[in-house]
Amino acid sequence: MLGNIALAAIKFLAGIFGNSYALIADGIESVVDVFSSILVLFGLKYSSRPADENHPYGHGKAEPLITFLVVVFLIVSAGTIAWQAYQHIITPHQSPETFTLFVLAGIIIWKESSFHVVMRRSKRLKSSSLKAEAWHHRSDAITSVAAFIGITIALFGGDGYEVADDYAALFAVAFILFNCYKIFRPALGEVMDENNYEELTEHIRTVSLTVPGVKGTEKCFIRKAGMEYHVDLHALVIGDLTVTEGHKISHLLKDKLCAEIPELGNVLIHIEPF
Repeated sequence: MLGNIALAAIKFLAGIFGNSYALIADGIESVVDVFSSILVLFGLKYSSRPADENHPYGHGKAEPLITFLVVVFLIVSAGTIAWQAYQHIITPHQSPETFTLFVLAGIIIWKESSFHVVMRRSKRLKSSSLKAEAWHHRSDAITSVAAFIGITIALFGGDGYEVADDYAALFAVAFILFNCYKIFRPALGEVMDENNYEELTEHIRTVSLTVPGVKGTEKCFIRKAGMEYHVDLHALVIGDLTVTEGHKISHLLKDKLCAEIPELGNVLIHIEPF
């Protein structure tokens, strides 16, 4: 958040004094990034709360809801940038200053590095909101690349090419909207309890077969809530076992799964006769 505040100030100052609306548009996105980061921080804090009487599956669903708000922020900022870029295109103005290119080069390196750092964290924690935050950094880097290209064309193209800077801002808008979809779609799947975790399903089935008494598995339903995965699993056992023996196997299986796969939350085992 501190980095985005500093970058927003740099972009606004460079855009105003360097006569570049693409940089100002970039600054607007950085301001939005600050607010979205605050939302992500709140979402991570709230979704990590333990289960309670009213929320037996925890508070993880708050995370994709926060992701939806981040997407709304991005769409609003994209619309603002597009409108202002259009106004600049129909209004004659001067070409940007050369020094803005050096500012943009530094911004591109910083934001792309930030993208890789946050994306690694999001994969490790299985966090959709952190993934959205990472794509914020990537979209910022791409909009800066677009601004760099637009300013370069405006500077070296001569008269009539001043609007290249503004068209670069419009390109940035298209990229931001594309990323909105990439962020929104998995978060929607999480809210709708989509069962789309083939790799994790295979891992669960493999671990299950190492538990004494488990002869196989049938249905395996997985739903994600925050950074945890809740599982409903049908386990096959010998049909003539007593209820007590089947109950014991189910507890052994649940304990084994939770120990081997730490990201699992609630695991419900249904015993089926083999």
